[in-house]
This record gives sequence, structure tokens and C-alpha cells, in this order.
Amino acid sequence: PPPDHHHAQDRLDLYIRASLYGSFAAVPLMAGGIVHTDVGGAAPWVAAAFAALHTVVNVLLVRAGVDHHLGRRARPVRLVGAGAALTVVGVAAAVLAYPDPTPGHPDGPANGMLLVLVVSYTAALSTAVRPALALAVGGLGAAALYALAAAQGVTAPAGPALGLLMLNLFVVASFRLSMWMLAAVWELDRARQVQASLAVAEERLRFARDLHDVVGRTLSVVALKAELSAQLAKRGRAEAVDEMLEVRRIAQESLAELRAVVGGYRSADLDAELAGARSLLASAGIGCRVIGDGSGLPAPVQGTLGWVVREATTNVLRHTEARHCTVTLRPAPDGTVTLTMDNDGATGRSAVAGEERVRFGSGLIGLAERVAGLGGSLTAERRPPDGFRLTARLPAAAAEEEGGGA
Repeated sequence: PPPDHHHAQDRLDLYIRASLYGSFAAVPLMAGGIVHTDVGGAAPWVAAAFAALHTVVNVLLVRAGVDHHLGRRARPVRLVGAGAALTVVGVAAAVLAYPDPTPGHPDGPANGMLLVLVVSYTAALSTAVRPALALAVGGLGAAALYALAAAQGVTAPAGPALGLLMLNLFVVASFRLSMWMLAAVWELDRARQVQASLAVAEERLRFARDLHDVVGRTLSVVALKAELSAQLAKRGRAEAVDEMLEVRRIAQESLAELRAVVGGYRSADLDAELAGARSLLASAGIGCRVIGDGSGLPAPVQGTLGWVVREATTNVLRHTEARHCTVTLRPAPDGTVTLTMDNDGATGRSAVAGEERVRFGSGLIGLAERVAGLGGSLTAERRPPDGFRLTARLPAAAAEEEGGGA
């Protein structure tokens, strides 16, 4: 896609993320205001500070959850747990500090804190887990609000609980709709990129067919010229030298043409290989999840990692009984990029302590040499009970400098 198309998608991505993050901005103010209205003193500042910490964790959870939804990272389990812990601690502290309703009011500050913390956490949680699970958490919050209201002697405790449940439903639906729109935009972009990559792959296949035709024709001409030269040489004709010089010229031209065609055909595009691996494994009944892409990586790194994906996919199909496979492409702050391919269903001897490392066959040996040529490393290991992981690490920065200096 053209550059302006990418800019439009980046702007839409930024707008949707900013709207999701911004929805949490009022949480500390609401928490402090709730406590201030009923209590006053230093308590509102404590409530606002805790709500601010709660909001920071929720925003980080939303950021990680959106990336997980887009297939760019694993599920943020730690942030999910941290948000849940802060929510429980905040609600428990509010209930212990203010268990009774405020005089002259049907409820107390604990009720408001419970509502604010549960709704904000449910909203953030909906980006990282299935909507049903997020709504279940919201249902637990509604049940807690019902129990608190009943303990306070509220005449109709089901009313606040039902209101909290409907609010959770609205928030989860809004967040999931925003994420669906964002995923649809990036999926359209990936589809266009894959379409372009497939067009390139089709062109390379055409080169391969042309290579067959060109080499076949050239070898036929060389064979005829060589036979003619042999006959002329037997007869002592001087034209035999000219014919052999013509054979050499044709062979040199054919060699140059062969190098040009093969050079274009052998370059492996990483994103095309990732898309091809996912499609090929899916056709074999193997679920494949790809996290990350090759955008921004130097051409030498993309080509080498493309060969890693190609060889690893072949090994999964030939030597395993896999049902699931995950390919993760992760750049590191130190300028390296790591590609891992995990699959289950590894056949052969199970891994035990001290025997996890795998001996390389000829395919992996050649692949390791190719990776080492860019200063990287390739490792393979079994992971109990039947897992297998292939890891390739490459110094992307060094490869970019090498490519730029070439």
C-alpha cells in the first residue's frame, strides 16, 4: 500500500487507542469526588491516589490487550492479575473503612468506589480476554454491590446491582466494538500486503518457468554447436575453433542470465513466508498463530528469517503430529531480533533433563550456517511433554549496516 495509506491507518490506530485510554482519565477524579462528598478530609486524596494507580495499571492492560488482540504479543496475564488484585484490594479497603451508608443518603462511599473500580477494570479486562469472561467479572462486581447494599439495609438492593451490570455490558460492548474496528483496519492492511507478496511470489514462479525454458533452450543450442564442432574437428576444418568460441559465448551469456533469474527467485520475503506458513499449516489441520511481522527489518534479516520459517514449517509437516503452532517475531532493545517457532506433537524420544537439545539434521545445519553468516545463532530444543521450539536470533542493526554499506 502507498505511504499515505499507512499514515491513515496509523492515525486511526492512534485515535482509537487514545479514545480507549482517555476513557480512564476521569476515574481518579470520580473516586476522590465520591469520598469527598461523603467524608472529606484527607480520605479523598488517598482514594484519588489509589484510583490513579488503578488507572495506570488499567491503561497498561488496555495497551497490552489491544496488541494481543491484533496478534502482536501474548496475552498480558500479569497485568490481568495486577488489575484484579488492585480492584479487590480497593473494594475491600473501601468496605472496611466505610461499611455503613452516609447519613441522609441511601448508600456510602464504599458503594461508589466499588462501582468505579469494577467498571474501569472490566473495561480494561475486555481488551485482553473474551467478552463473556469480562462480563462474568462485571457480574461478580454486581453481586458484591448487591450484597453490600443489602447489608446496609437498602430497600431495593437489586436496583444498584442491575444498574452496574448494565453499565458493564455497555462498557464491554463499546470497547470490543472499538477493538473490532481496529483489527478490521489492520487486517485489511495485512490482506493488501499479502496480496502484494503473493503477486511477487507468483512473479518468481514465472521466473522459475522462464528459467526452465531458457536453460533448456540454451543447453540444446550448446549441444548442437558442440556436436558440429566435433564433426568439423574430425574433418580438420578450421571452422571448429569458431564454433567452440560460439559455444563459450553462449555458455557465458546463459550463466549470467541464470544468475540473474536465480538471484531473484531465491530471495525469501519474511511476511510472504509467514502468510504462506500459516496457510500451509492450516490446510494440514494445524492451527497457526503468528505474533509480529517483518516490517522495518533490514532486507538481509528478512530474507534469512524467511528461510527459517520455510525450513521450520517443512519440519513441522514432515516430522511432527502437531495440532498447534505459534510463530513469534520479537525485536529487542539491544538491536537483535528473535524468531521462535513453537509446536506440539513432536515425535521421537521425549525430552528429559539434560537432553532437551536437538541434534541438527542437514536442513538445520544449512540453516544454522545461513543464520551465522549474519552473526546470529540458531537453537532447537524439545519442551516437555511433546513440544518443540526453534529459535533464531539475528543482530538486526549489524545486518542493516552491512546492507547499507554493500
